[in-house]
Amino acid sequence: MTKLYTGGCACGAIRYETSSEPIFENHCQCVDCQKRSGTGHGSYLTFPRRADVRITGEATAWRVAGESGHEKTHSFCPTCGTPVYVAFAANPEAIAVHATSLDDPAQFNPQVVTFAIRGHAWDTIDPSLQTFERMPPG
Repeated sequence: MTKLYTGGCACGAIRYETSSEPIFENHCQCVDCQKRSGTGHGSYLTFPRRADVRITGEATAWRVAGESGHEKTHSFCPTCGTPVYVAFAANPEAIAVHATSLDDPAQFNPQVVTFAIRGHAWDTIDPSLQTFERMPPG
């Protein structure tokens, strides 16, 4: 049976769904994720093909250069402000959704912690997860 991933923003103006499987699930402790989330990290499921993720509603986009130097495009709801998904200039086919934007956040199965070099002692993450100081090699 195919697993369906569905989710969206807090007000429901933006929705997404896909039956593809994530290729990467991580907690990211980079400064950008910290500032955007208002916490110590962001949590994401990355899907290999943006074309396989059906998105309805109009997001507002914000572009920023990540610590890697590559541009990322953060898309969020212009009504409620919820961050929903991220696209990457270095891998334009991929799309990452915020784990807490899932209708069922229990579908998130983190594999690694990235940018742990930027982590804070008060942001405790499962110590059994593999940790990388920065982004692991592709």
